[in-house]
Amino acid sequence: MSSLPRRAKARIQTSVSEDDFSYISELSSASEDDKEDSVWEPQKKAPRSHKQPASKESKPKRASRVKKNTPQLSDGSEGVAVKEELNGSVAIADVDLEEKKTKSHTVHTRKTVMTKRKIAAPRNKRLKADGETAGTSNLESGCSSTEMPSTSTMQEGACKKEEEDDFTFGQSPVKKMKTEACPQGQPVKFPSSANNIKGEMEMNWDIVQVLSERTNIELWVCANIIHLLNDENTLPFIIRYRKELINNLDADSLRDVQQTLEELRAVAKKAYSTIQKIKKEGKMSECLLKALLNCKTFEELEHVSAPYKTGSKGTKAQRAKQLGLEGAAWTLLQNPAGLNLLSYIRPDVKGLSVLQDVETGVQHILADMIAKDKDTLDFIRKLCQNRCICIQSTLSKVSSKKVNEKDIDKFSLYQNFSCNIRNIHHHQVLAINRGENLKILMVKVNIPDGVKNEFCRWRPRGFARPELMKILHNSLDDSFKRLIYPLLCREFRAKLTSDAEKESVMMFGRNLRQLLLTSPVPGRTLMGVDPGYKHGCKIAIISPTSQILHTDVVYLHCGQGFREAEKIKRLLLNFNCSTVVIGNGTACRETEAYFADLIMKNYFAPLDVVYCIISEAGSSIYSVSPEANKEMPGLDPNLRSAVSIARRVQDPLAELVKIEPKHIGVGMYQHDVSQTLLKATLDSVVEECVSFVGVDINICSEVLLRHIAGLNANRAKNIIEWREKNGPFINREQLKKVKGLGPKSFQQCAGFIRINQDYIQTFCSQQTVSSDQSHRVAVTSSAGVEVTGEKQAKKRSKMTVDVVLKPNPLDQTCIHPESYDTAMRFLSFIGGTLYEIGKPEMKQKINSSLEKEGIEKTAERLQTSTQTLQVIMDGLSQPESFDFRTDFNKPDFKRSIMCLEDLQVGTVLTGKVENATLFGIFVDIGVGKSGLIPIRSVTEAKLSKTKKRRSLGLGPGERVEVQVLNIDVPRSRITLDLIQVL
Repeated sequence: MSSLPRRAKARIQTSVSEDDFSYISELSSASEDDKEDSVWEPQKKAPRSHKQPASKESKPKRASRVKKNTPQLSDGSEGVAVKEELNGSVAIADVDLEEKKTKSHTVHTRKTVMTKRKIAAPRNKRLKADGETAGTSNLESGCSSTEMPSTSTMQEGACKKEEEDDFTFGQSPVKKMKTEACPQGQPVKFPSSANNIKGEMEMNWDIVQVLSERTNIELWVCANIIHLLNDENTLPFIIRYRKELINNLDADSLRDVQQTLEELRAVAKKAYSTIQKIKKEGKMSECLLKALLNCKTFEELEHVSAPYKTGSKGTKAQRAKQLGLEGAAWTLLQNPAGLNLLSYIRPDVKGLSVLQDVETGVQHILADMIAKDKDTLDFIRKLCQNRCICIQSTLSKVSSKKVNEKDIDKFSLYQNFSCNIRNIHHHQVLAINRGENLKILMVKVNIPDGVKNEFCRWRPRGFARPELMKILHNSLDDSFKRLIYPLLCREFRAKLTSDAEKESVMMFGRNLRQLLLTSPVPGRTLMGVDPGYKHGCKIAIISPTSQILHTDVVYLHCGQGFREAEKIKRLLLNFNCSTVVIGNGTACRETEAYFADLIMKNYFAPLDVVYCIISEAGSSIYSVSPEANKEMPGLDPNLRSAVSIARRVQDPLAELVKIEPKHIGVGMYQHDVSQTLLKATLDSVVEECVSFVGVDINICSEVLLRHIAGLNANRAKNIIEWREKNGPFINREQLKKVKGLGPKSFQQCAGFIRINQDYIQTFCSQQTVSSDQSHRVAVTSSAGVEVTGEKQAKKRSKMTVDVVLKPNPLDQTCIHPESYDTAMRFLSFIGGTLYEIGKPEMKQKINSSLEKEGIEKTAERLQTSTQTLQVIMDGLSQPESFDFRTDFNKPDFKRSIMCLEDLQVGTVLTGKVENATLFGIFVDIGVGKSGLIPIRSVTEAKLSKTKKRRSLGLGPGERVEVQVLNIDVPRSRITLDLIQVL
């Protein structure tokens, strides 16, 4: 690519000498160095043909032929096609990913295999030669690198990637086996210019390098993640089945990388659209192009492009350039001794009439050049890293006139606040931003004078007269005060806000994950209670299978409590229900006291009744939604909320996915953060939880199914329709017959879908009996009738295919279909069978095998990765009804109640975490008001290390032991200290 400077991309400027400010003088040589880049064209859509319009040589034609024929290859052949940009336009970096392919063990007929090989063999040889020729040609014209590395498969010491696109409708999905040449998951040493990822807009910075710096993750991992996301892989699929390529990153870290990558791509996309717009207006220059391509953030891009926006009056520097003073500014930098400002005076021209106007114009041009120079900005940022930069907030002068006093009191902590930006907490940043938006607070960033003083020490290399030195010093001072300082303040504020928003969203996601993964309480008949005063308490009784048994309304707080107690007792006895679930909304405290009093009096004997308090956030919104109307037609919305409250205990995941995540209410400052980022993160967390738990494809609801990785609302609807029309799914392969479920969707969702083998075997046995009976009837009825014709033959062949379809015991496990061949070889290796899956004998055989060789040698013997083998072993050893949510805490069932006045300082209590924020943990200790554990009290030593944790810290559902430190009864505030996690 000859139209863009590659020097800035090949070099990362990390520091600038304090005494040598050559970056300003180097501006003069920038135009000479960039003459070759003067002809710039905006990026155009790459045509399908790869022919170069300026050349009719054979090499580009061969590349085009490789591109055309590559999809026709069969039996694992592959070709390398390297993109080419036309007309010298901005190029798309082209590093095609190499994927090692070996022979698959899929069962095919020999005739088909031999036929494919005969057809493909001569073509493969021709295409291989053409591909090498085209690749060489493109490499020579595209960049100086002689090696085309892959992000997931490198030449030496590379991490290898499993074949992902080998799922077709005509054959079973097969996982390509790894060779022993290079193990997966090893760091990759990238050669020069090797980090370019196919499809990325080329800037003067490398997207892999910047992504690695911002996320503190290895280069090779970032490159692999980019490639996996480009191939439309979902996060749950990557986390479970591509662990070796991401170095075993957890879901939150992977999601952070994805969000940072999207942000960088958005910056690059906006930069290119800005370049095209400015070029269309005829205002593009070489220095401006370089400055735009250097931008890594939206703030930098806004700083550079602001003067060129439509409708802008133009900057002072632009107006001075229009007067013809740009040459004088360059002369002052390059050869100050030869500059005569008197020659620029034009008495009849405004802005050039006197010498002072000329000097002011030159000063504005120099200030603009300094403020937009990349090396200058990098130097100042480095100076700021070694200084104490503070953010300050004070009470706004106009706040008392327009804002309520109560709102002002909420920000009393920040009315005279100052903190180093390195030490400020995320929740403090969000609080300050909210106060500023409400016009209550004024916020500013304080940069020490030492930064400006050190920056203004610059001296020109050549001799300059005193009057010219004064212009230079004024230019530096004006550039810092008017241009650089506001830019730095915007950058610091934007960085603090961005980090705080990301952390807040991540905290929301962690809380949501723990809430969704709360252990279900199956096998119980439950009574859900939606508390209320005037309109009564809505109750609903549901069966162990979540069916609605009875709904009613009782008035417990209107003087009719004793009479209503008889009705409640009768309902509990009739339906043998001993568990009451109370929503935590209005009148929750009074309703809890009512049931606790009856339980203490043993009123419900012989039933041993217990109750629990559950969050009802979002239940009211769900009760009036179209989804609830479809699920519970004809039922009053108030009663629907009681049903939802009960189901949240029975199966939290299946019920909570029906509610929009942001309405569940386990976050912090959720209305102050980016709603797009919040929705994307929460939807991703829901997809992750539902996928990892897994769903039984034959009994799950459409709402739950649409959250599986690789599926959406339309695909879930098509699966349900196929199930209703054709009966239950016998195995995972039948998913390929569903409309809209292509090879990629099947690959992403197959591993998270379960098929209950007991149910399928019962169904198949019934189908076999009925098919035998129908076959006998058909034979009897067709006696004396000759059946002929091609249509009947097709019907018989179709029936034969359906009869051959058999259940696969591996479909009940978390093992992906691409690993079925490896799983079968592993079973043969340990001497196990498919009928032993989930039984103690299987676990014993796996353990004895690992004791002999270990997992690494076994994986090497099976030609797979240790991560894939671990998934296989887990799937084979887990019982059919395995649910990892059972390892987590269940709701806290109680029989009595305690009041706030009963508490004393020093009392040790047990409670359940309700919400986690960046400043502390809210714990329900059963007194009607949650206590707060300050974040400083949550130390690593107090967290359980042996217990399996759902995330890195405490979250909703965790049971903790706490001690009361302080009680503020008038303000209803309780301060707690964490003793341990139970």
